[in-house]
Amino acid sequence: MSVKNLFVRDIQPASKIEDTFLVVEKNLVISQKGSLYLSLRLRDKTGDVEGRVWDRAAELNRMFQKGDVVFVRSRAVRYREATQLSITDIEKPDPADVRMEDYAPTSRFGAEEMFQALQAFVEGIENPFLKSLLHGIFGDAEIAGLFKRAAAAKAMHHFYAGGLLEHTLSVTRILDFLSRHYERVNRDLLLTGGMLHDIGKIHELSPNGMIDYTDEGRLIGHIVIGLELVDLKMAAVPDFPPDLAMELRHILISHHGAFEYGSPKRPKTEEALMVYFADDLDAKVNAFQEFIDDSNDEESRWTPFHRLFERYIYKGPR
Repeated sequence: MSVKNLFVRDIQPASKIEDTFLVVEKNLVISQKGSLYLSLRLRDKTGDVEGRVWDRAAELNRMFQKGDVVFVRSRAVRYREATQLSITDIEKPDPADVRMEDYAPTSRFGAEEMFQALQAFVEGIENPFLKSLLHGIFGDAEIAGLFKRAAAAKAMHHFYAGGLLEHTLSVTRILDFLSRHYERVNRDLLLTGGMLHDIGKIHELSPNGMIDYTDEGRLIGHIVIGLELVDLKMAAVPDFPPDLAMELRHILISHHGAFEYGSPKRPKTEEALMVYFADDLDAKVNAFQEFIDDSNDEESRWTPFHRLFERYIYKGPR
């Protein structure tokens, strides 16, 4: 019962689905007709699928919690252009038989290889103060360990183990290109800002397979967490220039680009502007690609409607 045989990406409409999944969302809801039903979001390492329990909803709701791995008996149906599981029964498998690596999505790139590639950018930094700062952060075994495992977001982009490292490396590569494309840009400051812009996410998001916000993440957020971490490490670098510190701190607090997206300041330097756009570009391209990959309707050239982007996404002929 508890062995994982079928993964989300292999689910076909109208098929019988009896397998285990990680519960990442769980809500007992009252329908328009006044009856209770259970709304679930289920996950394994290949993606997410929505689930609904229409009968015995209150009874089955008491049997498990968000974050549990459960065995479901269901049928895959199409609803609003997406696959959904209509669930008839739920059981708890023996925890000894559950391999969490089956349920935690991971980057398709190796963490050590990505970290070495990022370290190569660190070694290419010529400014001694910025290089010392980066050594102090990525040379810290605890920080590096969390950084290699962390996701970059809960759901929007790079929402898998190793996603933060993958996203950071991609942003740094984009910025490396931009530093050669535009004159006068401070390459060392630009790349350092790119490598550190999301460092606070190592404490904002939980490291388990469910990927959720920590208390610190909800109450403080990764921009402030990251700024505090960088300030602490900068203080350990002797004679760190105040103006350089100010410009780097500005990149960190402005990298969301606008007040409504959580940045206390908007980008006011060339380097901050580039970090913001590189971060936004990489996040949205990854979100597009992940949504396309998760769309398992092979007959359509379009994905289901993306609620956050408020559009359908064109897949093209496949």
